[in-house]
Amino acid sequence: QDVAMNAWRIESAPSEMQGPMVGAYEVGYNVGMIAAAAGALSVASDFGWHVSYGVMAALMAVGIATTLLAREPRAVVTREEQQRETRVIEWLERRAHWPRSLRKIGEWFIGAVICPLTDFFGRYGLRFALPCVAFIGLYEMNEFIMGAMTGPFYIAHHYSLEQIALVVKVYGFSLSIAGVFIAGALVARIGLARSLLIGGALAVLSNLSYSLLATTHAPTLLGLGFANGLDNLARSVEGVALIAFMSNLTSSKYTATQYALFASLYALPGKISEGISGFVVQRIGYPHFFLLTAGLG
Repeated sequence: QDVAMNAWRIESAPSEMQGPMVGAYEVGYNVGMIAAAAGALSVASDFGWHVSYGVMAALMAVGIATTLLAREPRAVVTREEQQRETRVIEWLERRAHWPRSLRKIGEWFIGAVICPLTDFFGRYGLRFALPCVAFIGLYEMNEFIMGAMTGPFYIAHHYSLEQIALVVKVYGFSLSIAGVFIAGALVARIGLARSLLIGGALAVLSNLSYSLLATTHAPTLLGLGFANGLDNLARSVEGVALIAFMSNLTSSKYTATQYALFASLYALPGKISEGISGFVVQRIGYPHFFLLTAGLG
């Protein structure tokens, strides 16, 4: 569903509008998460779970109605894409003696995997495409690694559950939403490259602020608010800018497949690396751990 929604967004708006479009998508996503979590629990506590499930089902109807009312984007097929499809048809014709099921599998594999990859590397060339793929995978890796240990850090640093709920969930969420709007405006006004740089710089500063906070001996609410607020702002700017960057790399013919590939690549290195975060903290401590993640940024 997310891939299809992002493919529709990419095909429905020009590249210069991808920043605001991503911002709107992120705001809707966060509001939906709040409605599905806190909203569902609130309704259940007052009216019971049967009413809560009914309300959640009714909210799902909003997405269904929007899907039915949305216009199908007009795809622009380039000459290179037409030639690529012609070669696929010729390949299938030369294998008419194959079983029908095998030809169907071959047709699907070429159309869903081979063509999107050859299109991407053909348009940009290896000298640009490979660094792009590496950049997508590494851009937010420090945030994945650092984010895995913020929760344990709050507990280890003796913050109360009430303080964590107030600062991280309420104040942090507010700054996250504000960051989405700021990021959308930045991408539209100063472009993707500068927005990506600003997002990366904010991420480094947020990691450094956590490192400084880890050196204090008593939990300070002001310090937690500053570090967490900066982190939420950085994540929003980084996320919107990176999604807009990935969106601009796709072609209108293979939007869904290429975006799904990029979305998987962006999370893979960070998700793998965050598994060792706890071992690193045990070895070097929280102050040096956050310094390390800042260096990775």
